[in-house]
Amino acid sequence: MPTPQPRRRTYLPVLIGLVVLAAGSRLLPHWPNFGPVAAMALFGAAAFPRRWMAWVVPFLALYLSDLALNNVLYSEYYTGFYWGFNSWVYLGFALTVILSFGLLRGKEFSWLRLGGVTIGTTLLFFLLTNFGTWLGSSLYPRSVAGLLAAYTAGLPFLLNSLAGDVFFAGVLFGGAHYLRTAGHPITQPEGI
Repeated sequence: MPTPQPRRRTYLPVLIGLVVLAAGSRLLPHWPNFGPVAAMALFGAAAFPRRWMAWVVPFLALYLSDLALNNVLYSEYYTGFYWGFNSWVYLGFALTVILSFGLLRGKEFSWLRLGGVTIGTTLLFFLLTNFGTWLGSSLYPRSVAGLLAAYTAGLPFLLNSLAGDVFFAGVLFGGAHYLRTAGHPITQPEGI
């Protein structure tokens, strides 16, 4: 007769709290593009026990923090309350969630794997959002040279994004991993 496995408890408030704190940090003074955006997508896909939560919680946190940023800190750029969002950013965010499902979810925790996925998704996000800037604005000519100029102009933001993604992924995954290994069963599966 097989021995029953101990039942693991999921502490959703802790997981949600980590994502909300990360999203809230976007409102604090920081270097341009140094933020938790990719880290929230990676963490959500790896940590939440249900796939729908991995989509809803990080996307909602991103959107609500965007609303606060656009209507408080950047309100001079908009007429009235701005409800919109940058579709290229959200597409990059969605691709990050999808990649995290395949590369992090259900896997044994590894700093090396987390670092590689974080760097890879940051580069993907950079390529996608700068392509969107080139395609959707009149800042750059519609040519290969214009596209290269858009990517060149984005390089300083890439470095800040990479630093922010690595930092916040370390904080989110490290915090969850610490709580789990310290005997506080916050998450399921045990990939964190």
